Amino acid sequence: MDLGRYYYTLRYLKFCQLFYQVIYRIRKLIRHYIGFRYPLLLHQKGISLSFYSFISKNNSLYKDDIFCFLNQTSKFIHWNDEKYGKLWSYNLNYMDFLHQDNSSLEIGRYWINRFINEIKLNRNGLEPYPIALRGINWIKFISLNYSNISLEEKKIWDASLYAQYKILQDNLEYHLLGNHLLEDSFSLLWAALYFEDKLIYRQAEQLLFKELEEQILPDGAHYELSPMYHEILLDRLLDCINISKNNHRFDKQILLTNWLEEKAVLMLGWLEAIIFRDGSIPLFNDAANGIAPTSNEIFAYAQRLGLVWVKIPLKESGYRKFSSSRIELTMDVGMIGPDYIPGHAHADTFNYELRIDGKPFIVDTGISTYNKNKRRQYERETRAHNTVTLEDMSSSQVWGGFRVAKRATIILLVEEEDKVRAIHNGYEDLGVKHERIFRKTGDCIIISDSLLASTSIQGINIIIFSPSVQILSVENNLVYTNQGRILMNGVDCIRLEECEVSNSYNVRLSTHKICCLFTSHMEYFIYL
Repeated sequence: MDLGRYYYTLRYLKFCQLFYQVIYRIRKLIRHYIGFRYPLLLHQKGISLSFYSFISKNNSLYKDDIFCFLNQTSKFIHWNDEKYGKLWSYNLNYMDFLHQDNSSLEIGRYWINRFINEIKLNRNGLEPYPIALRGINWIKFISLNYSNISLEEKKIWDASLYAQYKILQDNLEYHLLGNHLLEDSFSLLWAALYFEDKLIYRQAEQLLFKELEEQILPDGAHYELSPMYHEILLDRLLDCINISKNNHRFDKQILLTNWLEEKAVLMLGWLEAIIFRDGSIPLFNDAANGIAPTSNEIFAYAQRLGLVWVKIPLKESGYRKFSSSRIELTMDVGMIGPDYIPGHAHADTFNYELRIDGKPFIVDTGISTYNKNKRRQYERETRAHNTVTLEDMSSSQVWGGFRVAKRATIILLVEEEDKVRAIHNGYEDLGVKHERIFRKTGDCIIISDSLLASTSIQGINIIIFSPSVQILSVENNLVYTNQGRILMNGVDCIRLEECEVSNSYNVRLSTHKICCLFTSHMEYFIYL
């Protein structure tokens, strides 16, 4: 057992997380011993909600009980099916398919009834996170079809839904915090308004004020610094604004609505600043395409809700951007995320993505899986990103699928027009600090790397090309491609290697990367 790794992982956790980790485990053991079971039906009448049209979900349910999540397709077996991993089962239990474009009352009725009939054996579906997401989907579905659902059927659905929310309330994810607790909070607001339950409302209100204040940074980014999760949470926040504006059921609810709108406007401003011109997101940290709504869908939804926002300069999130008429460079010169919840962070300090004429040129490796395997480990390590690694060491010690022990800290950040200089201490165990300078001169990008140490040390500078890029030649220190050229100064050796990148789950595309061995300092120029 690596005690140091556990020490540096646990030392950053909040007391609240440690407390609830212990309490929930002890409670689980006691309840198992005494045979405790949650009631799965609690009769409570729901009241249909009114709302503007929301964003439809991706198609995931096909004919004959065939489901496709995370680009993996399977016939329905049971709700706990984990042959493709737990996240696949989670997606099944979210029941987003209730709101795909070709869904219907009959399809929804069948799957809701089946869920209720099989709930006793549904281990994954009764975890708090799936309850939170599924609860919103059920309330949307019931409200949209309210007049066509029989009173008897609605009574059973409401009883099951209310019982599930009581389970959620008893298992709020204080042991995890971050996006999980925020999703719990969003869902509680839906439950409060649907069941007109004042106690649930007060709990949701308190959590939303606290968590949004903490989790949304001043520049509008969600603090876990994944553009994908930012879009997911912004969509859910817009859903909450939607129902709170259209269903006023509690005293001073307008104050909460205004608060939600204030945070949404910030998040919209950050999203507009971080996206590329085609509306797509950089795949920093845990991020993939095809999971969250697109930025265009989100902006259109926000406009339907009457929100007005402006692009916000990137600052506290640690991301920065250079652009010209032909290039877009997005770089990461910030912390990996909140110290106490780095589960979606990568060891990618000073990573960047570059587009030329709207086309990906230098890209992130991305993520293909959440399963705790070698690929997941690799995709989080420094060697899978466009930055510098030393002795196969990562700048932040990622491990265990979603854990981080020692992590890089930015100890210097200096910004000028078209220039960003930063230093991190992620290699301090080797007696080295890494300095990177990004510069833009016209349509040329210049990146300088220095290994600040008392003696000379060799590093590896990694540059990962988009699968669409063709490597035409590598001549001495000059790399020619069909999109641009890279001139390298100060390199000891250049290796062209095959690798794979992922822009969506369970999809791996063949491409190439350059590994530049250098001693202490190197610089490279990216020309069109």
